[in-house]
Amino acid sequence: MFCRLPQDSSGRLPLFFSTRKRAENSALFFDGQIRSPPLPNNNSPSLASLLFRRRAGRRGGGEKANVSSLGGIFWATGKDESDLVAALEAEDPSAVDRDSDELAGGFSSLDSMLQWAIGHSDPEKLKEKANDVQRLSTNELKKRQLEIKELMERLKTPSDAELMKIAISDLNNSSSSVEDRQRALDELLILVEPIDNANDLDKLGGLVAVIRELHNAEPEIRKTSAWILGKASQNNALVQNQILEYGVLQILIKMVGSSSTEEAIKALYAISALIRNNEHGQELFCISKGNLMLQDIMRNSSLDVRLQKKAALLVADLADHQLHNAENMKQSFLSNHIFLKSVVDLLSSADLDLQEKALLAIRSLLQLSYTDASDFKAFCGLDRVLNRMKEQLEKLRTLEEHKDYARELEGLREEVYTIFHQKLEKRSWVPT
Repeated sequence: MFCRLPQDSSGRLPLFFSTRKRAENSALFFDGQIRSPPLPNNNSPSLASLLFRRRAGRRGGGEKANVSSLGGIFWATGKDESDLVAALEAEDPSAVDRDSDELAGGFSSLDSMLQWAIGHSDPEKLKEKANDVQRLSTNELKKRQLEIKELMERLKTPSDAELMKIAISDLNNSSSSVEDRQRALDELLILVEPIDNANDLDKLGGLVAVIRELHNAEPEIRKTSAWILGKASQNNALVQNQILEYGVLQILIKMVGSSSTEEAIKALYAISALIRNNEHGQELFCISKGNLMLQDIMRNSSLDVRLQKKAALLVADLADHQLHNAENMKQSFLSNHIFLKSVVDLLSSADLDLQEKALLAIRSLLQLSYTDASDFKAFCGLDRVLNRMKEQLEKLRTLEEHKDYARELEGLREEVYTIFHQKLEKRSWVPT
């Protein structure tokens, strides 16, 4: 049965069907469906008769669906040819029409192509054509076999590596339009999700091509390029280091200040993915003044709250990395009183989710041995802020729609309060 091909959220088809070059080369794809390949002219034996001969003795059984990691590309699965012939012999037009609707979309294999051909041919004429084939010369038969082979090659599902090469080729083509570049990037965004594909991206020249698009004049192109870098490097030290070697971090930090909010968010996402659990990346982050970027985001309440949430999560990640690595590489900015205040001030936000992420960051910062509890108390006013937050959460717990979340948030607030006061007592205690 023919299945309509998947589309992404923007309505575009996946790479195998949307790439212009492949469509032009194969001439088999149009308007989101696989079209039937052209059959030979009437002066030569029909393709159906050749396939009929190849098919002898192999009737029955459905074909398996072929998919790629691009997201479930389904091919046609032919019906048993006996059903089709029976429908024709019974002269049931509606059955033929139904089969036509289902099978005209495309073929997954030689067998399903044959089944379609049989279902749309006169059985008597098929026998005549099969006899004609037997009278073909050796050269004519080889020529016809080559035609069949070429058609089947066009219908073969390409590998992810081949799809990536096509997208990268479009990015490297200076004559590609903005739409073609965006489409190629959208396709790479899906293809780099599997770790093996992400690891191959640099070998195929994809990192250079994507990084070059960070300088594109179109914000959407820049945004998607940053998104690809972030997705490819997520929890992948190999790709993290490859991207860092290209000096991308400074470019991304600059992009966070873009007037395009979506571009800024994806740039910060990419930065977080690049330096998470990567000490070399964190060193470069400090050298590139990334801490000042985070500080500015957290202090600017006019920015999109999504940016502030990502900034708070990154602070928590950096502090957690320090804790889990015995603080081998101290990040001095994490103990800077101005930086700490920018984190604590997030607790005054009306956004409960942002408050939660700020609490997570503060909890980790408090556990660092080199942060000073007096900075949190005297300069940041953490005691006062936590008490005010407690009152706010008590009110929210009286509202049915907020009470569960408020209860969870209060638990986290109490944990931070306890760690904070333990740190204060530890600092004030002097051994005798």
